[in-house]
Amino acid sequence: MQSKRFLALPLVVLAAAAFLPTTAAASQTSVPPAPVALKSALPPGYQLVTLPNANVPNFQRRTLYCPGTKRVLGGGAEARGNRAILVGSFPTDDGRGWIGIGRQDGYNDVGISVFAICAD
Repeated sequence: MQSKRFLALPLVVLAAAAFLPTTAAASQTSVPPAPVALKSALPPGYQLVTLPNANVPNFQRRTLYCPGTKRVLGGGAEARGNRAILVGSFPTDDGRGWIGIGRQDGYNDVGISVFAICAD
């Protein structure tokens, strides 16, 4: 069974320049910095929400909404099945969720899973 997946994840940007040695001598004695805890870089209320795989008619949208007042930061979808194709993966117009659309050649339905990265 083939599976196609697209998942956009939030990027954590670190100031890499702060960790680079400033002189040639420093580069020989430099000790790598301790890893930064990822949790401290996450936005308040960060939550990964999933809509499990379900078969739906070809080209039917599956929409996943963030809980409460949270907004979507990113997301993705997966089309499952033989010759399944992910047709669309994008946020809702109001920014509160994520939409996945797919189709499957030779069949009337397709398995679609949807994922959303939500935060306050």
